[in-house]
Amino acid sequence: MILNLDPKFTPFQNQEEIKFQSFTFSGGEPHIKINPDFDRNQKITITHRLNSFNDLGLLCITVDALRRMDVKIIDLFIPYFPAARQDRVMIPGEPLSVKVYADIINAMQLKKVFVFDAHSEVTPALLNNSTVIPNYTFIKEVLENIGNNVKLISPDGGALKKIYKVSEFLGGVEVVECSKSRDVKTGKLSGFKVYEDDLEGMDCLIVDDICDGGGTFVGLAEELKNKNAGKLYLAVSHGIFNKGFEVLDCFDKIFTTNSVKDFEDQSVVQIKLDQLI
Repeated sequence: MILNLDPKFTPFQNQEEIKFQSFTFSGGEPHIKINPDFDRNQKITITHRLNSFNDLGLLCITVDALRRMDVKIIDLFIPYFPAARQDRVMIPGEPLSVKVYADIINAMQLKKVFVFDAHSEVTPALLNNSTVIPNYTFIKEVLENIGNNVKLISPDGGALKKIYKVSEFLGGVEVVECSKSRDVKTGKLSGFKVYEDDLEGMDCLIVDDICDGGGTFVGLAEELKNKNAGKLYLAVSHGIFNKGFEVLDCFDKIFTTNSVKDFEDQSVVQIKLDQLI
C-alpha cells in the first residue's frame, strides 16, 4: 500500500493509496489525519519530496501516526535526499548536514529507505537500510530522445565512478572526463577543463545528479564548444534550477526527473519517475 504525502508525486502506480488529510497549523506545525480504513498488517510505503524541514516534519509525524495505528512495516521513498551535497565539512563552523537528515530518518526505524541517484556514497553510508536506485534508466530514456551517437560528459571527478557505470549499462558509450576548481570559502567556480583535444563535432551529453544554479554546466559548455563539440545536452536527475532556464540557453535540450518538483517550462524535458522505477 502507498501513502503519497505529496499528492502531485505518485511514483508507484497500480497500488492502493491510503487516504489522509494534511495541513499546517497557524503556528507553522505540520499535521496529518490518516483515514484508518486500510489493512494495517500490510507493508506501507511512504513517498515524499523533502524540499524543506517542514516536509521532513510531515514525514516524521506520519510515521508516528502509522506506528500508533500498529503498522509494523514501513518503507520510504525520497528520491532527492536533502543536504546530500553537504556531505563533508569544508571549513570550521559548518555542519555535516547530510548526517543531520540521516540521523532523523534513522530514528524512525524504517524497514527500507529508497533514494534515487544519491549524490555520493556518503548518503547510503549514513542512512540505515538504504537502497540507491541508479540513474541508468533515466539516461537510457534521454538517449532514446536524442539518439545514441553522443559522448557522455563527466563534469568533474566526483561524477566519474557513476558515469562509467552508466556507460557500461548502455553498452559502452564513450566517456569524456572533465574537471573544475571551486573556492571552498566562496563557492566560486573556475578552471574548467575537458580532457580531450578535439571533439570533432560530436554531440555531447553532460550527466550529473543535481543542477542548482547551473554554473558548473554553463562553464563546462563553453569549454566543450572550445573543443569543437556539436550539440550540447544536459541530463540531471534532480532539477532545482534556482536561476531558471535562461542561464542554460547554451544547451540544445535539458532533461530532468520530477524528483524535486514539477516543471511546465518548455525549456526542459521532464521524465517522471513512475516511468523509470
